[in-house]
Amino acid sequence: MELSSTRIVPAPVEAVWAALNDPEMLRGCVAGCDAIEPDGENAYRITMAAKVGPVSAKFAGRMQLSDIEPLCAYTLSFEGQGGAAGFAKGEAKVTLAPEANGAGTALSYAVKAQVGGKIAQLGSRLVDGAAQKLADDFFGRFCDAVAAKQGVSPMALPQRARMPRWQRMLIAVIIADIIFWLWWFWGR
Repeated sequence: MELSSTRIVPAPVEAVWAALNDPEMLRGCVAGCDAIEPDGENAYRITMAAKVGPVSAKFAGRMQLSDIEPLCAYTLSFEGQGGAAGFAKGEAKVTLAPEANGAGTALSYAVKAQVGGKIAQLGSRLVDGAAQKLADDFFGRFCDAVAAKQGVSPMALPQRARMPRWQRMLIAVIIADIIFWLWWFWGR
């Protein structure tokens, strides 16, 4: 599975970098996260609950930061075990750059991950959709939390930055459905 995206965070690069390296900030932004605790230099233990389709599990894992370029980028390697539900492992490359118009920081990520066990048996479309939703939820919460810390109202953020992709798609489908029915009843 591969995911990549760029989000605009309404804060300077220094503030976004500090937030990305703050375990408490990250714990609050990861849905279902119970703990993120230091486990050596640039390493953390993480416990979280996750649900993918009908499979729910409590995962315990480890994250390791490498290729650290302060205020610019790092690589996050992760692995986690969810008992009978399966496992997940992979890496995420995260980069920061000042936004061109000075409105904040462009946070880009590219994730490559593997899953196994019962989770992998669900099929790639369901797993990819769940992973995308987790990423959208995390970055939405992260942008809101950093904005709040900077004194910017989350409501001032562009709607696109706050709304998960699945919600945008659902709204598009509903609008298309309404247009179709209007055409069906009045346009024929």
